Amino acid sequence: MAEPTYIDAFTRSFTLAPASTALLVVDMQYATGSRAHGLGRLLASQGRLADAQYRFERIEHTVIPNTARLIRVFRGLSAPVVYVTYGAELPDARDVPAHLRSLVLATDNIAGKREHEVVDELRPQAGELVLNKTTMGAFASTGIDSHLRAMGVSELVVTGVSTNNCVGMTAMEACDRQYGVVLAADATGTCSDEMQEATLRSFRRLWGRVLSTDEVIAEISAA
Repeated sequence: MAEPTYIDAFTRSFTLAPASTALLVVDMQYATGSRAHGLGRLLASQGRLADAQYRFERIEHTVIPNTARLIRVFRGLSAPVVYVTYGAELPDARDVPAHLRSLVLATDNIAGKREHEVVDELRPQAGELVLNKTTMGAFASTGIDSHLRAMGVSELVVTGVSTNNCVGMTAMEACDRQYGVVLAADATGTCSDEMQEATLRSFRRLWGRVLSTDEVIAEISAA
C-alpha cells in the first residue's frame, strides 16, 4: 500500500459509530456479480469467461464473504444496512442512460428478473432499504440522500462492485454531500488489482478513508 502523501494529510477525519453509520451494499446483483448469470453467462457463451476470472474470483472469495461479515456486524449493532442496485425498470431499458444501456440489456439487468436481484448470500432482510439506480452513482438517480438524512446517518461504509465505477462514484457523491465515507478495501472489487488499487489510492486523497473489513468492525464495535 502506498505511503501517505502531503495531500492525504488534509483528508477529513471521522469515527464510525453504530448510531450514525450505515453499511451501503452497492450492485451486488446476479447481473454482474455472478459467473453463472448475466455477464458471466454472456462471456461463457462467447468463450471469454476466462477474461473475467479475476473479477469473479474476487467477488466469490473476497467481496461476498467480507460484505457478509459486515452485514452481520451492522445488523447485530442495529446499524442500518442499505442496498443499492442498478438496472432498468422499463423492459427496453430506455430509462437507463446511453452509456450503460448496452451493458444492462446484454446482462438482462431488468427489474423483475433474476439478474436484477441481490445475490442470495447478501440478500436484504425485510425492513432494509433497497434503492434502484439507473446511473453509476446512487445520489444522481435515487432518493438516497433524503433517506439517509431521515435515518440520522452521517457516515457510510461502502462495499460492492465495481470499485472504480458505481462504488467509487457513489462514495464520492456522498463525500460531496458531507457524509464521512469509508471504502472497504477488501469488500469491494473490480476487474484487476491495478483498477482496485488506483481507485482506493485516489479516494484517500481528500475524499474519505480506506479501511479493511477487520478495521471497520473493530472501530464500529468499539464505539
